[in-house]
Amino acid sequence: MPGDTKGRILAVARELFVEQGVQNTSLRQISERLGITKPALYYHFASRDDLVRSIVEPLIEDIERFVRGREPAGDPRELLGDYFDLMWRHREVIVMMVRDLSTLSHLDLGARMFAWRRQIVALLLGPDLTREQHIRATVALGGMSDCAVEYAELPLEEVKPTAVEAAAVALGI
Repeated sequence: MPGDTKGRILAVARELFVEQGVQNTSLRQISERLGITKPALYYHFASRDDLVRSIVEPLIEDIERFVRGREPAGDPRELLGDYFDLMWRHREVIVMMVRDLSTLSHLDLGARMFAWRRQIVALLLGPDLTREQHIRATVALGGMSDCAVEYAELPLEEVKPTAVEAAAVALGI
């Protein structure tokens, strides 16, 4: 079934990209692990870049939906918790991107990620912030993302409360 093959390709590629990095993973390695030919892989994905884009796209869509669907006056701790959940869901993709930072630049994600972070900070603290508030927000949100990756083997219920509380303290909320 073609949809199943595409899903298997994405799962194996994500696994190899996380283990070895995007640049160190060939399409041959992916096809061999799947037991399919390279032409069969190319039937579903035109290139490694196309494959990487397909893996990263759900994260992009979720972040864009997250920042668009929020009200500025909402509960900041709830927003932090929801943001942590988002990072937790996509922790493998985040590891993949951090492991191979060229993925960010190649897909033009670096600037977009900073823009999303600025939007989230504005939702948390408002539009007119001091430099200190910006720095605290960077530490808080970056630290939450790092926790989702660093402690991925632990249960969510063990990591999330501490990460959210630490971020709230850093933000002074």
